[in-house]
Order: sequence, then C-alpha cells, then structure tokens
Amino acid sequence: MMKRIISLLISMLMVISPSLPQTFGLAKKPKDNTVDMSKFTLTWSDEFDGDKIDKSKWGPEWWVTERKGGYWHEDMARVENGNLIISAEYLDTPLENRYYDKWHDVINFKEYKPGYYTAMLTTQGKFEQCYGYFETRCILPAGTGLWSAFWMMNDKVYIEDGTGDDGTEVDIFESMYYKDHWWGCDAVISGIVFDGYGEARQGDSIGKYFIKNNPYKEYNTYGLEWNKDEYIFYINGHETGRLSKGGVSDNPEYLLLSVEIAGSDGIADADRHGTGKITHTPEKNWPVEFKVDYVRCYQYNDLMK
Repeated sequence: MMKRIISLLISMLMVISPSLPQTFGLAKKPKDNTVDMSKFTLTWSDEFDGDKIDKSKWGPEWWVTERKGGYWHEDMARVENGNLIISAEYLDTPLENRYYDKWHDVINFKEYKPGYYTAMLTTQGKFEQCYGYFETRCILPAGTGLWSAFWMMNDKVYIEDGTGDDGTEVDIFESMYYKDHWWGCDAVISGIVFDGYGEARQGDSIGKYFIKNNPYKEYNTYGLEWNKDEYIFYINGHETGRLSKGGVSDNPEYLLLSVEIAGSDGIADADRHGTGKITHTPEKNWPVEFKVDYVRCYQYNDLMK
C-alpha cells in the first residue's frame, strides 16, 4: 500500500514538474518510449549456460584486491543454473591470494584480510566496443552497505583534459538504495564519470529510477544505447534518461559486473551514496547474491557494414 501511495505521489509530482521528484530525492518512473532493437545486430554475449565462468570472455583481475570496504576475489563468482552469481559475505579466514606475483609491485596492492568478500568480472583485454546497445538481465543483491553494478570503462577515463571524448566511466546501473524501504528501495541510479578521479573529476547522473518488478526477487533488464551524440539509459527496455556532459566517448570500452562494499581500507563502515551501513542477519539474507542471467552487446546495423 505504501509503495502505491509513493508511486501515486511521484506521478502527481511529474505532472506538476518533471524535475520535482529528483529535487526531493525520490525515484522517477521510466518513460513510455522503448529501445528500437531493429537498429542493432548482436556482436557479443554470454548467456552463462555452462557450469563455470568462460575465461575467454571474462577475467577476474583489474588492479586491486582490496576494494573500498571489502575485497574482490574470483572465488566469490561462479556460474550456476544459467546464471553468473557474484556473492558477498563476511569471511573470518582470508581467501588465497593468487595475484601477488603479478601485482605486488603496484602501489595500491593490498593483502587479503578478514572482512567482506565479493567479486568483479571484466571483459578488459577480451572484448571492447565503441557505440551500440549493451544490456544485462539480473536480480540485484538484497543487502545494505553494498551495491551491484553493470558499467563500462577504458584506460583513457583517467586523462584530465576537460572532456569525456577520450573515455568515460558509464554506470549503466548501480543499486544503492536497498535501505530505502518506502521511497526508493526498488530503484537504481545511472551516470557517467570522466577526467579521472582526482580534483579534475567530472560527471553527471540521470538520477534514481523505479523498477516495476521487485529487483531483489525478479529479473529485470538494464540497458545503454551509446552513440556519437549521447548515452541513453533503459530499464526493461523503457528509457530513463540521457547524458552527454563533457562529450561522448569515441573510444572502445570494456564491460564490468561487480558488487562493492561501502567503506574504505577494506573496512565496511560507511553509508556510501545512500547504501546505508552494512548489517545482516545470516539466516535471512546472507550471503547476498547478484544473479546475472545474461549480458548482450549489439552494434548499430549501419556500423556493421
């Protein structure tokens, strides 16, 4: 009943002014217009139909072991019953460090310690594409103090030149709001970041958008249409917003699927971007799981010629 009241309130606010829900921190509803899939040809996909992660498509390593309030480790990701599953849980005994020989000279390399463990998978070095449509179908992890994400990157995101033309972090979705039971729990956020992650950092966001089906129990799709003029975001095929601040990346980017723990230095002690602090009742929700049914990438038909 409360969700219906909130939904009605948002609808009324949208009639008064489309910007009012975001002003009050409320999630908005996706628009009626839908993505036109007739414009695209499938170029790459993973349906996760096997019994293990396809290492010709995905790699577990990026540049860190410690990640914000927890740790990334490949053992926290598996393929099961047609899904990629990235789990998150607290481990008293650290997992085996298999990356020392490769990464120990990197300045931000950290040893594994007791704490919250989860995972990230990336197509870096295996698949990259410039422009097109990118979509995943998934169930979000039901827990506070963490978030899942489907996003894109390239190495030129770090270039501080005042534009995003050379590279932009594109967050197709991030699930930050599990703690917001009445006014935003069933919502995700989408946005962009460019000019690195220091003082020159710039970015933009379309704000929060509601998901019609319970995103923690049911599958929903999250997509991005990327062309030379703008990024267009979708939930279940319905447009949520468009961004072009700083210019649009004109370089190929790779994909990432991840779960991150709010906090710093491997300690989960923060409310980051609205996640709430991490709390759990082991017999109820934990370990939490990010379940991905598929990832599919398409290119514009006219760019395939």
